[in-house]
Amino acid sequence: MQIDELDKSLITLLRENARMPVSMLARRLGIARTTVQARLERLEKSGTIQGYAVVINPSHRANLRATVLLNVETRGQPAVLSRLKTLPNVRRVHTTSGRFDLIVTLEATTTEELDDTLDKIGEAKGVRSSESLIHLATKLNRGR
Repeated sequence: MQIDELDKSLITLLRENARMPVSMLARRLGIARTTVQARLERLEKSGTIQGYAVVINPSHRANLRATVLLNVETRGQPAVLSRLKTLPNVRRVHTTSGRFDLIVTLEATTTEELDDTLDKIGEAKGVRSSESLIHLATKLNRGR
């Protein structure tokens, strides 16, 4: 599906506030409400928009975050991924190229909870080595 400038503008507004009413989107874009509705339906149907998210104020969510860089044994990735899926503090797992095989994003409410999760990751069958980076402050956030 081809995305034009109007679609890009619409997506930008939705990134600012995914709950913005269609009438407000239309007003901000200077187009008819029915046009916005049709564009949204097309973007959803094509899979360009896959859903809408709630952004939680940092003071109301797990306030400790970490990134864990993992080296995994050859052919060990399926077992490691299975283990990571069982850990509730694991939020995202990405495969990557370069020095590390997986990038894992964690969230926890206490240092003990974070430490426990890091221990469980390190003990997982197939993990060769790990490096943990604790997030200190967010300097830029452009959404998801």
